[in-house]
Amino acid sequence: MSKLTSSPAWLALAEHSKEVAPLHMRDLFHNDPQRFEKFSLESGGLFFDYSKNRITEKTMELLLNLARESGLQKRIERMFSGEKINVTEDRAVLHIALRNLDKNPIMVDGEDVMPKVNAVKEKMFKFSDEIRSGERVGYTGKAFTDIVNIGIGGSDLGPVMVCNALKDFGHQRLTMHFVSTVDGDQVMSTLKKLNPETTLFIIASKTFTTQETITNARTARKWFLDRVGNEAHIAKHFVAVSTNAKSVAEFGIDTDNMFEFWDWVGGRYSLWSAIGLPIAIYLGKHDYQDLLHGAYTMDEHFKNKPFEQNLPVIMGMLGVWYINFFGAATHLISPYNQSLHRFPAYLQQLDMESNGKTVDLNGQRVDYSTGPVVWGDAGINGQHAYYQMLHQGSQMVPIDFIASVEHPEIPEPHSTILMANFFAQTEAFMRGKNETEVRAELTKAGITGEAQDALTPHKIFEGNRPTNSILIQRLTPRRLGALIALYEHKIMVQGTVWNINSYDQWGVELGKQLAKAIEGELTTPGLTSTHDASTNGLINYYKRNNPR
Repeated sequence: MSKLTSSPAWLALAEHSKEVAPLHMRDLFHNDPQRFEKFSLESGGLFFDYSKNRITEKTMELLLNLARESGLQKRIERMFSGEKINVTEDRAVLHIALRNLDKNPIMVDGEDVMPKVNAVKEKMFKFSDEIRSGERVGYTGKAFTDIVNIGIGGSDLGPVMVCNALKDFGHQRLTMHFVSTVDGDQVMSTLKKLNPETTLFIIASKTFTTQETITNARTARKWFLDRVGNEAHIAKHFVAVSTNAKSVAEFGIDTDNMFEFWDWVGGRYSLWSAIGLPIAIYLGKHDYQDLLHGAYTMDEHFKNKPFEQNLPVIMGMLGVWYINFFGAATHLISPYNQSLHRFPAYLQQLDMESNGKTVDLNGQRVDYSTGPVVWGDAGINGQHAYYQMLHQGSQMVPIDFIASVEHPEIPEPHSTILMANFFAQTEAFMRGKNETEVRAELTKAGITGEAQDALTPHKIFEGNRPTNSILIQRLTPRRLGALIALYEHKIMVQGTVWNINSYDQWGVELGKQLAKAIEGELTTPGLTSTHDASTNGLINYYKRNNPR
């Protein structure tokens, strides 16, 4: 047994889980009229109801004991003070510095990083103001109408998610486009819609060598030059978010239009950095600062609140409860707000790239489950797709329901129907429908006798399926900032308990290395024989049948 699974706090939870397993939530609610008040709290404009979980007050006490025993408080302090808690890369973890609004310095290797952070931020605001006002124009003197962000991973998922979520706050003249995949269809279908005179390209790559990004950037560059013919105009229409000034300049981008960020900003945490340039352009300085302010508010909550009142801690430990003591392998994100339809995809990278690890901080293989498979879509769509499995399937899938109280842009009855489904689904997952209720329903419908006996098992819902509900008064930049930071810190809580490094991502490297070798083989005549039989066979089938 590992140190974690043999710890007193873990063993106490394992024993307690046997007591909780037979309990049904509908009985817990019946026996405690104050359950909702006990298991809900509010912070950063987010109301969090976790009463529809398979927990008691003792459960929460034991979970928080595990958090304390895992050294969570000390790890929070180490992160906020700039210590290098990303041990495998010897780096600090300071996305929190990018939205730091107080006057206190944050030190890395003896240097206060805040002056550089603030300088880049002001450069971003100046640039975005010039784009939005029409002061900065293209080579023919026309104002920009289309912004194309070319990136991948965190350089794409964060900006595209935020711009989609906050489209009601975006500049009316500007249309945002996001290109990430290297298959060519996305970049070409995007370019077909654009006028080179009024298009600005943002190339987001820290090293300016990311294969997918640079391939798409070169395609965009060629498209632009084919229509413009003058390489000097690239400087007006292309900017870079990078640290590689030499390669940026060789591409033709004016290095004055290069926006830097630092190695203590992980890609999946980078929307708060210069990677957020498309967000700043689209929203403008005021609303972008509001986004940062919301995240800062959640940072302060996470850093200062006791665990019993700490939203990310509670949320993270509930995940540990289901993953490690109930065998939950996946977690569903179900936003009942179409503007947040890209939020589940954003959280997939944030969570799975962070905590998808099997080796702990000491280099030892873990003997417990770590991060879940995160998935989801807009909630109403999910009801007509995969909710069947969630209600009556054999797997437990904890669910986060997210919705806004206000929908000022949505006419009635849309908003009422939307929220009725939100509340009904959380109740249905909790209550279920037992045999007595099913038979009463069938009898009322005139179905009795053998027909009723045959149909009854198919209409029983066992319920007792855990859900969290997050209500936001209105989806604004500030509230979205708090929501994103909530999940960032939740992931950190879980990684601390599991004693893993949530801030490296070595698992993405192997496929890239092999792809570089195979790329050359695909353009070399003759059969390939350097891999396993399956890979050789697939490559050779492709080479025989590819008409190019």
